[in-house]
Amino acid sequence: MFTAIVILACFAVLALVVDGGLKLQALAKADATAQEAARSGAQALDTGAALTGHGFQIQPQRAVTAAHAYLRSAGVSGTVTVNGNQVQVTVTTPYAPPFPLIGPGSVTGHGSAQLLYEGG
Repeated sequence: MFTAIVILACFAVLALVVDGGLKLQALAKADATAQEAARSGAQALDTGAALTGHGFQIQPQRAVTAAHAYLRSAGVSGTVTVNGNQVQVTVTTPYAPPFPLIGPGSVTGHGSAQLLYEGG
């Protein structure tokens, strides 16, 4: 009886370790996807403003479109906001653990990119 309890406890601990590791991996992937989408959006420059001497600026609508296009190509959805020269992306993806001890849930990844320019 003692052996059965110890084996069951070992399997429970193993399941928690595997589920936790896979959830961390899913979170890292969501963060990376959000970061890449934000970077993609931050590359949507307003060329008209740059050519007329108003400096480098992000064109908000093109940045949102570019970030959403990246998210679509990655197979996820998320929210994109542009604040001045900063693009912020939030991605939420479902996570289904292989051992349902904790239960299914979701992970949320965050990413941001800021346009930096030094004239020279």
